[in-house]
Amino acid sequence: MMRKVLMACGALLLCGLAPVPAQSANFSYGSGVTAAKLLAAHNRERARLGIPPLRWDPALAAAAASYGPTLARLGGLRHSARADRLGQRENLWMGTRGAYSPEQMVGNWIAEKAYYRSGMPFPDVSRTGNWADVAHYTQVVWSGTTHVGCAIYPSDNWDYLICRYSPPGNIDGRRAA
Repeated sequence: MMRKVLMACGALLLCGLAPVPAQSANFSYGSGVTAAKLLAAHNRERARLGIPPLRWDPALAAAAASYGPTLARLGGLRHSARADRLGQRENLWMGTRGAYSPEQMVGNWIAEKAYYRSGMPFPDVSRTGNWADVAHYTQVVWSGTTHVGCAIYPSDNWDYLICRYSPPGNIDGRRAA
């Protein structure tokens, strides 16, 4: 069985992260353990850069969870309307159901740092010339963002990770970190 991973808005569709063994991937969707793993994955990268850690926000997590059924119905990734998430930014990811741990899901966004141009103002932040190739990463490490809430929504074939961030990052003319 081929395992796939997709991220919204980026050219990086297959990021080479090995799937976890099936027994390890059976984490509890929406559990406190899963939330802690998602938050820790974000904060490890922020700590590496000397950026204060994010705090978990249950309201952001609930907002993220509410969008999961829409993604499952679409069968792919499309960002929610900004009018429906005022004061929030959104990172999306999808991969083969049960094949990836929460850390690997967030790790796909963090892998975008290979193309990141540090110290440059948004949107001039990518070595590829396309800001979307690093936009998940820049949101993860955006220094002005203080809160995150995420949800993993399983469908028949896919897991969808939706994370919402506040205050929003990826603001034109400002630096991520």
